[in-house]
Amino acid sequence: MMLYGIATCDSCRKALKAIRAAGREVAFRDIRQKPLGPNERREFIDAFGEALINRASATWRGLSDEERAASPDALLERHPTLMKRPVIRNGQSLHLGWKAGVQELVLK
Repeated sequence: MMLYGIATCDSCRKALKAIRAAGREVAFRDIRQKPLGPNERREFIDAFGEALINRASATWRGLSDEERAASPDALLERHPTLMKRPVIRNGQSLHLGWKAGVQELVLK
């Protein structure tokens, strides 16, 4: 299992803690230190579409209208922290966020 996020993100820390407490192995990738590559961005966008962009973030609020109009791929390339977090790869499945439904799927 791989968790993509940011080390300072509360949701990412909660997810890592819960997954490890459940006895599951999980690797963590800080997308601020090692941003997603083009193929990874495409895979995540194909899976989640516009939902992958965190429009409630401080990064989003700091963008101009022109910057906000860019494609999700271009936004994530320029601003990796715009990705809604965490993204969890569990085998062939991808999950977005750490809501109850995702927790149930990942921790079972």
